[in-house]
Amino acid sequence: MSDARAPVRVGWREWVALPALGLSEVKAKVDTGARTSALHAFEIRPRSDGQRTMLEFGIHPLQGNREISHWCTAEALEQRLVTDSGGHRELRWVIVTPVRWGTQEWPIEMTLTARDNMRFRMLLGRTALKAAGMIVDPACSYIGGRRSPLE
Repeated sequence: MSDARAPVRVGWREWVALPALGLSEVKAKVDTGARTSALHAFEIRPRSDGQRTMLEFGIHPLQGNREISHWCTAEALEQRLVTDSGGHRELRWVIVTPVRWGTQEWPIEMTLTARDNMRFRMLLGRTALKAAGMIVDPACSYIGGRRSPLE
């Protein structure tokens, strides 16, 4: 049985929103090599109320700009051992949060990790792409539109 939806075409980099985290725009690399999406985060502070673990963390939403910080709170799903593209293993917190691209919005799992030295503050991984029925056109960027005058 096949899915009747037509695939949604996205470029290799796109602007997305993370509304539950209060972020109206984050530049994301669309990365089919990454299973799980990842978000730049620093000073991750877990807090338990006995029933669930909440995470408080900061992000620098604009690459190359550490002056602008945004603080977020999200419920932790779990901690997971993740292998990055360089083969390094890291224990990361995982959250579930909605992501919005254009008129589409859907929940994704996302790991939190320091991405200060990376070109993108966020990776949109293949599990999130599959859930939204997206296919990547590597010849295109910002199919959903450019958002920031800084980029």
